[in-house]
Amino acid sequence: MTSSIPKIEQPRLGEPYLLTPGPLTTSYSVKQAMLRDWGSWDDDFRAMTREVRSGLLALLGEGGADFDCVPMQGSGSFSVEAMLASFIPRNGKALVLANGAYGQRSAQTLQYLGREHIVLDKGDYLPPRGDEVARILAEDPDITHVVAIHCETSSGILNPVEEISEVTYAAGRKLLIDSMSAFGAIELKPTEIRYEAMVSSANKCIEGVPGFGFIVARKSELEAAKGNSHSLSLDVHAQWAHMNKTGQWRFTPPTHVVAAFIEALRAHAAEGGVAGRGARYTRNRDVMVAGMRELGFETLLDNRWLSPIIVTFFCPDDEKFVFDQFYKLMKEKGFIIYPGKLTVVDSFRVGCIGQMDEHVMRKVVSAAKESLEEMGVTSAAPPLRALQERAKLAA
Repeated sequence: MTSSIPKIEQPRLGEPYLLTPGPLTTSYSVKQAMLRDWGSWDDDFRAMTREVRSGLLALLGEGGADFDCVPMQGSGSFSVEAMLASFIPRNGKALVLANGAYGQRSAQTLQYLGREHIVLDKGDYLPPRGDEVARILAEDPDITHVVAIHCETSSGILNPVEEISEVTYAAGRKLLIDSMSAFGAIELKPTEIRYEAMVSSANKCIEGVPGFGFIVARKSELEAAKGNSHSLSLDVHAQWAHMNKTGQWRFTPPTHVVAAFIEALRAHAAEGGVAGRGARYTRNRDVMVAGMRELGFETLLDNRWLSPIIVTFFCPDDEKFVFDQFYKLMKEKGFIIYPGKLTVVDSFRVGCIGQMDEHVMRKVVSAAKESLEEMGVTSAAPPLRALQERAKLAA
């Protein structure tokens, strides 16, 4: 019912909008939820932990009964490391699908963990495709797991995890998904995309605040993970077993963050769950991208690969465009944008997630237009080299 959908309000404290892929702009009610203290061992807080776990499992939809949810203290990268260390056995071997910083971070994590792995590196512009994965798996029977990034926020590419899953299981291997910036806004139904475990974070599409991540994994994988982890604190099996036995986190939980997350989960449900949240973010993206293109900006990606999470734009070739100054001017107008992470050409990113709607995104475009005028930039067109690099994607 439309009347129950939470209203998008301007930040009451006057802070700028965070046009980033998390932390992001949160609602005032989420902030308010952190004003009370909670006892980490108390029954009330145990009930809160149960609500978090069951609420997240409910987002899976059909097929979710085979899974359980394990919250883990720390940032999203803590939970990614926990997933990789707990579900890839010490004698296993991973194929990491990388097309940006977060795939590379998974590979770096596996290096620290001492887990054998290889990397399919597609650079900044291209998604890993099923046929490539199938070929690598056929050539290397030692690979036990494939690690995929659902939405690579370096570029904003929404990777084709469905076709990656199909070839992974056709080859008898297992898939682990880093859905850090996508879960909660983009469907990841186990009946449609098979995987053993996925990981995300409180401060992404559910619109909570930073402080914990969560691993959603098949119960069979959780049971088999005992003894795999290199770490006391990041042992997913140990955290899961302890939570199921006592209702408590093994070590001090981020109580205020959990309280805020429950408020965010309830708002997520009121908005229509994954479909409702994803629809708002998609509208945010479409309105913002159309406006920026009218100003002359070019997106890194073709429409086919644009995610509703974050969009990468090439920096203008105009000699008067200086990103640091553009950033400062945008912030003065109430918007914090995100620096680019491309290795070949200069870029910046604009997030579409958080407590924002299409009306806010129109203001973002207006702020960008005013900022260019104040800098004396007459054209937002990118350098030819950027367009030549982008042409690789179309090919």
